[in-house]
Amino acid sequence: MAKQFSSIDDRLRDFIARQHIFFTASATANFRVNVSPRETLCLRIISPNTAIYLDRTGSGNETSAHMKADGRLTIMFCAMEGPPMILRLYGRGRIMHRASPEYRELLHDHYAGDEPLGARQIVWLDIDLVQTSCGFGVPLFSYEGERPSLDQWAKAKGPDGIEEYRREKNALSMDGLPTGLFDG
Repeated sequence: MAKQFSSIDDRLRDFIARQHIFFTASATANFRVNVSPRETLCLRIISPNTAIYLDRTGSGNETSAHMKADGRLTIMFCAMEGPPMILRLYGRGRIMHRASPEYRELLHDHYAGDEPLGARQIVWLDIDLVQTSCGFGVPLFSYEGERPSLDQWAKAKGPDGIEEYRREKNALSMDGLPTGLFDG
């Protein structure tokens, strides 16, 4: 049932474009595995072997800590509507922090320069394996829309409040690993 590919072809790119949610998974040796849901509005497939997503401030910053310590990253999509399929993108990730020239360039080139309040970093995935599987066990769900909660939270905090929150909650992972958010 599972099929492996060396890159994302047009058929898989179309599948990704129809999804409303994806999940990221990262880990380091001897520490917890992190799995996080993300909205696909922040995702861009910029080449057959490269995906990026604009990451917004959240309660933790595990992915950043894991990229700094280890670099392994998987992105997974599940068809919640239509024909069943699971798609995983495996590879090595890295973080482009807001202060970096790379972040600004990616924001300009792939997000039309639009930086939502609370944007924290861009996560880059160099894909070395693409795998599909049947998805027969994934239940059907109907998409209702994006939640306004993150935008409302960021607006209520404001830029200074978000910066303070990041310093308190996003500098270290839950396992005490540095996230690199405030490096250089």
